[in-house]
Amino acid sequence: MNLQQRMFQEMQQKDIFLQAQKYAFEYADSILERNVFPTEEAIQNLEKFIEKFSDAPGNTTDLLEQLHTYGSPASVAQTGGRYFGFVDGGVLPAALAARWLVDFWDQNTALYVISPITSKLEEICEAWLKDLLGLPAQTVAGFVSGSSLAIVCGLAAARYRVLQNQGWDVNKKGLNGAPKVRLVAGREAHGTIIKAIAVLGLGIDNIEWVETDDQGRMLPFALPELDASTILILQAGNVCSGSFDPFDEICDQATKAGAWIHIDGAFGLWAAGSKPLQPLTRGMEKANSWSVDGHKTLNTPYDSGIVLCKDREALVQALHATGSYIAYSEHRDGMMYTPEMSRRARAVELWAALKYLGKSGVDELVSGLHQRAVQISQELAQEGFQILNDVVFNQVVVVCETDELTQRTMELVQKSGECWAGGARWHDKVVIRVSICSWATTEEDITRSVRAFVAARTLARQELNK
Repeated sequence: MNLQQRMFQEMQQKDIFLQAQKYAFEYADSILERNVFPTEEAIQNLEKFIEKFSDAPGNTTDLLEQLHTYGSPASVAQTGGRYFGFVDGGVLPAALAARWLVDFWDQNTALYVISPITSKLEEICEAWLKDLLGLPAQTVAGFVSGSSLAIVCGLAAARYRVLQNQGWDVNKKGLNGAPKVRLVAGREAHGTIIKAIAVLGLGIDNIEWVETDDQGRMLPFALPELDASTILILQAGNVCSGSFDPFDEICDQATKAGAWIHIDGAFGLWAAGSKPLQPLTRGMEKANSWSVDGHKTLNTPYDSGIVLCKDREALVQALHATGSYIAYSEHRDGMMYTPEMSRRARAVELWAALKYLGKSGVDELVSGLHQRAVQISQELAQEGFQILNDVVFNQVVVVCETDELTQRTMELVQKSGECWAGGARWHDKVVIRVSICSWATTEEDITRSVRAFVAARTLARQELNK
């Protein structure tokens, strides 16, 4: 039997897919109680994947068994309730199930003629997002891998429009000799903003930094004088404190000056879908472009980023490709709004998440993350930990009495397997950054995690006092 015949047989018999399903269900059944971070043994067993590249085809049953036996234990339990690292969300069952089906479709979503179903669901997601987030009717959406790329897309559109308004076609002439593009951002802008500016050739050294308050919010009175050559970058959800820039006031200033406004809302933009948290996003509809992740707060599977832009021409001109073989249609052609041509049908999982949740479900999900963040901040404070931020959304910044104790406590929490939280430096302090991002996090998960923090701090004190 040749290789093609073997693969036809596998597709027809379905045994390997049932095997994968069995392993997936075993993983799901254990996720809530297993170590959040892999054990030392699991990490060591990754060595079993190291082998010489074989001359002959492998056996699917064997490779799936290897993946489950040694790969599953070495994964991080991000879909459980006690992973609080890197603002990484969990995964909604409905969206995960949709992804399984879509993986069998294996759609390239560049054009309508390649995948009519994806084109239609992208169109629907675009409409639902505008409704949910309260964005202008003319807003268009591009579905990309994450908010890092969404920021690149939004700033590429901004670069195109700002230069076009000055009589310069950046697509034809490039940046050499171009009029100046001003970049204005808050001191605590996320690193992906800086990366996007570098990638787009706009120059990190050209950023005009604006001072922020003790929560990382841009100070409106500290803004430089803005003009039509300016790209102003605001933030919905500081990566440490979770704070939001005061959009209403700042956007009014920027709009009056003719500046382009981009809002980086990787996890925070979803606050617009929560009735209690909606005031945090007041005025964000006045921006020109926005970037957001579905795989953070909304809990879609990875990867799911979205660029939103109310200047369709600018986004399309910045990103679209040409070629005699490209068959654009009167329908939605997704590659018009993204830098990629070949893309998997990630918008289908987003559609599934939004359809499953509805507006009330989004409200319950997003508001629930905030409630759990408030709970952990209160319980940690009761145990003598210091909370440095106002817990306005899902982020909690935690410290002990000294940097050394904070650092060691964090390391021991991570080693415990009970929960996992990352670190950062914030206001010249070593901090533990707790990000509540999973629908699966319960009140008991929070209390159990607080006990792990207390135990880790006790052991850290003993070690440091020796």
